[in-house]
Amino acid sequence: MPVEAAVISIAWALGIFLRLSIARRKAVRRRRHFRRMATLMAQIQSGRAVSYCQLNQDVPVLRLWFNVEAELQQDFRLTRRAMQGLQRLLQREQDHGWGSQLEVLIYVYWLAHGLSYRVVSSVFCVPRSTVHRVIHRVAHLIWRNLKLAISFPRLEDLNTIGEAFGQLAGTPVLNCVVGAIDGCHFRIKPPAHHRIDYLNYKGFFSINMQAICDANGRFLDIFVGYPGAVHDTRILKNSPFYKAQLYPPAEYILLGDGGYPCLATPISLLTPYREPVRDRSESRFNYHHSRARSIIERAFGVLKTRWRSTLFRALEVRPTFSPVVIATCAFLHNVCLDNGDVLEPDTDIAQDMYDPRPPPAPLANEQSGSAKRDQLAALLSGLEQQC
Repeated sequence: MPVEAAVISIAWALGIFLRLSIARRKAVRRRRHFRRMATLMAQIQSGRAVSYCQLNQDVPVLRLWFNVEAELQQDFRLTRRAMQGLQRLLQREQDHGWGSQLEVLIYVYWLAHGLSYRVVSSVFCVPRSTVHRVIHRVAHLIWRNLKLAISFPRLEDLNTIGEAFGQLAGTPVLNCVVGAIDGCHFRIKPPAHHRIDYLNYKGFFSINMQAICDANGRFLDIFVGYPGAVHDTRILKNSPFYKAQLYPPAEYILLGDGGYPCLATPISLLTPYREPVRDRSESRFNYHHSRARSIIERAFGVLKTRWRSTLFRALEVRPTFSPVVIATCAFLHNVCLDNGDVLEPDTDIAQDMYDPRPPPAPLANEQSGSAKRDQLAALLSGLEQQC
């Protein structure tokens, strides 16, 4: 009995001690909260700006940003001019938090290096939870505003775009081309369920992005999110621009590789003649077609070169967030081009773009573009004979 009484007494005393400790900690937190509230009220009454956090400008990466003479490309993969253009596009009213400039810097730095949230939090000297929140917030902000940098051209600009494609192709016969279309696979870590849906014909797990670009490699439209196993033709059929017949306008055409069907309607999309070609006319058309169409492969190569730390290996994010990250990279690609920030694609990445694709799948309610293709091939042959 004395032993049991002693045990009970010790447990009782320990319980009282724990309760007092918890109460003391609560009291400390309460006093700290009241002090913060008093400080905020004093700032509000004095008319000063309310600050919820402090920015440590001694952090090396921030010293680089605030030094207006320093270049940013090595650390952020963007020139200072491109970064400033991005900041202007995403500028918004924000009366609390870290500020939109710092948030954009954190997001671009994360993309440029493909780092974990923990490492980025150490680089910027901010909490890891804040880094996670900022990265998702900026990514979704760009996702909601893709049209600020990715949109179809105005009607009055189509002739200029066509002439540029004619120069790429090496013949004025293809001055009617106003876009090149293709799909690109981006590696991901597949979800536990439906893994096989993400296994593409190249043998790795991916998400597909369909894109249309102009003769400068600037993206005019993107459609991202389908698993890697889905054929390019099905993605085309379900893309908004195809369903609504938004592009190209009448009398203009898109160029695609052999993975797409050759179409006259509902959109005008011309593909090369299938190999082996039957005559010199078809071979000539394929040559000029390839010269013009390869700009989309180059655009993908530049995109993956700029963000190779993130895009040239499996994305370290959830599959549901992957399309948002990929789309933001395409957005930043256009921002860079608009601000004179041009890259050459790395050799290994450029080679990856030229893998053969599966043959096209049939589309319902389509009209073949073979007649238009034959017409252009005949024009090319006529020009060559004149020369």
